[in-house]
Amino acid sequence: MDKKLISKKKPAYPISDLLSNYLSEQGRNIKIPIFYDDLLRFQGAVEIFDDNGDDTLWISCYYAEYERDEIENSLKQMYSILHSDGSDSIIPYLNIDSIDFCTFGNTKPFRVKVRNILNDNYIFLYVKKADASRIYGLELEHLLSPNHITFLVHKDTLIEEHISGIPGDTFISNHLDTLPEQDKRALAKEFVKFNERCFVRLLADMRSYNYVIVITHDFDRIQYRIRAIDFDQQSYEGNPKVYKPQFLKENNPLVKMSLNVLAQASIEQYEKEERSLLAKRATSEHERLEELVNCMKVDTISTPEKIKELKSGLFKLTGDVNFKKSENMGELLNNALDFIIRNYVNENPYIIK
Repeated sequence: MDKKLISKKKPAYPISDLLSNYLSEQGRNIKIPIFYDDLLRFQGAVEIFDDNGDDTLWISCYYAEYERDEIENSLKQMYSILHSDGSDSIIPYLNIDSIDFCTFGNTKPFRVKVRNILNDNYIFLYVKKADASRIYGLELEHLLSPNHITFLVHKDTLIEEHISGIPGDTFISNHLDTLPEQDKRALAKEFVKFNERCFVRLLADMRSYNYVIVITHDFDRIQYRIRAIDFDQQSYEGNPKVYKPQFLKENNPLVKMSLNVLAQASIEQYEKEERSLLAKRATSEHERLEELVNCMKVDTISTPEKIKELKSGLFKLTGDVNFKKSENMGELLNNALDFIIRNYVNENPYIIK
C-alpha cells in the first residue's frame, strides 16, 4: 500500500466538554499530580541504543536536582492512582528508575520505569499529550476487544499503562520464520481476527510497530494474541483499506504466512467469528458504547474530505445506505457497529431475545 494513504502528521484534537464528562463518569478523568509539560523540563538527555547498537529513537532524560525529587514523587503518586487506591502507603517502596522521551511519532510520549524496591519487580507507564482520537481509540479497545485498558486523563495529559508483548516488527524479523507449523496456524488465525477487529471499529495504521504479539503458554500449546498499542489513528483516515492491517506492506510477511497455512474457508470462518464477537461485545456494552459514540458524533476528529471518502468507500463495500448518509466519524462508527449487530446478532436464531 502507498504510504501516502496514511497521514504522516495527524493533528491532535482537543478533548471536548462532552467527552470530558464521559471520562469523569467512567472514572477516567482524575486529578493527577504532574502534567506532560512538567516532564519537558529535562536539562539533558542521552540516546538509548538497543542490543544491536541501533538507535531506538528514545532518549533517557535527566533533571535538575532541585526538580528531580518533586517530579519523581509525583510520578510515584501517579502510579499509585493508576494501579492502586491512590494512597501514599506504597510510595516508600517505589523507585523511579528512568524517565525516557520518544522523539518519534505524533504523541512524543514519556516512558517511566517504576520499580518496587522490595522485590525488584518493575512496570512502565506512559505520559502523553491528550488527544481525543487516541482517547476514543483506547476506550473503544476497552469496550470492543478482548483486552482491558487502563488509562487516566486530566486536562491535556494522558497516562497509559504499558501493554506487554513482543513488538510486531521485532517478532516478524526474529521469530516468524522459525515458528512450528501449528504455531503459524494459531498466529494466522489471530491475525485474521485482529484484521477484522481493526476494520469494524475503524482503527487505522496498524503497521507492525504499532501492535505487539502476546504469547501465552497453555498446557499443551502456545496461544497468540495481537494487541494494538497505538490508537492515534482512530476514525481519522479516509481510505477504508488503511483500517485493515492486511493492506499495510509492513505486515506482508504475516499476510503471506496466513494465506499459506489457512484455507480460504478457514479465513472466512474466523472473520465471521470475530464479527460475531464484536457484535456481542457491542450489544453487552450498549449503554456505555452509545454514550461514547454520542460524544464522537458531535466531535471533530477528522476532516470533511476524509469523512466523505470513508463513507463512500464503506458504502461501496457493504451496500448499506446508512454509511452514505453519515455526516461524521461518530456516525460512521455507529453504523459500522449497527451493521454487524444486524447481521451477526439479530439474525442468529440461537440468541434469546
